[in-house]
Amino acid sequence: MKPKVTMIAWNQNDNYVVTAVNNHLLKVWNSCTGQLLHDLVGHADEVFVLETHPFDSRIMLSAGHDGNIFIWDITKGTKTKHYFNMIEGQGHGAVFDCKFSPDGQHFACTDSHGHLLILGFGCSRSYEKIPDQMFFHTDYRPLIRDSNNYVLDEQTQQAPHLMPPPFLVDVDGNPHPTKYQRLVPGRENCADEHLIPQLGYVATSDGEVVEQVIGQQTVDQDEQGLEPSILDGMIRQLQLQQDQRNGTDQESASGGPQNGEGTPRRG
Repeated sequence: MKPKVTMIAWNQNDNYVVTAVNNHLLKVWNSCTGQLLHDLVGHADEVFVLETHPFDSRIMLSAGHDGNIFIWDITKGTKTKHYFNMIEGQGHGAVFDCKFSPDGQHFACTDSHGHLLILGFGCSRSYEKIPDQMFFHTDYRPLIRDSNNYVLDEQTQQAPHLMPPPFLVDVDGNPHPTKYQRLVPGRENCADEHLIPQLGYVATSDGEVVEQVIGQQTVDQDEQGLEPSILDGMIRQLQLQQDQRNGTDQESASGGPQNGEGTPRRG
């Protein structure tokens, strides 16, 4: 197998360079002389994450598709700490990215199963204040492309980044309480009735009646002639208000008469 470098990173003071190779080894080099100092052994699959400590020049973090996360002392070429991302009933989860906190006491990782892992010193009590499962209700809404090939939300015909803030739901689409909805940027000052989408019982194509968040209707439900979504009506109303505010701001910024009189302006 021809060796290939998959990732490279300098340590905090640039005295060392660490390279990840597709044979699962990490190599530590002297950045001035190019001398190979250490081979770091531990990973069983390719490594695409190398993260240096924010202020300790000895520490380097590595993570890979094998689910392993290592903290190394690159000056000694030794492992300081090891964590394996085992997911119950699903094997291990490949680690896609990691970042240290500014104080170097914690680091966060994301994996192939959509999990956010937070590891470090101290107590986890503060993280227990939020639900384990958090999704936006619009995460799996269908998208379309307009005549200019731009992406639009199929139901509201709006660009996704221009839509109002979404609602937080669990993996089954059930909305979280009001206190969690206020964590979404843009919903901090909303009235309570605008923070929790209504639940409704709807019939599926096979005649089964299920409870779901109104506003996550499928194409089949639209074809059955069900009542329009209250949640999506709320979203359209908020978008209309935003468009009106933007239009007012543009008119104020342009200034001058709008009826064609006065000095003509360049296009």
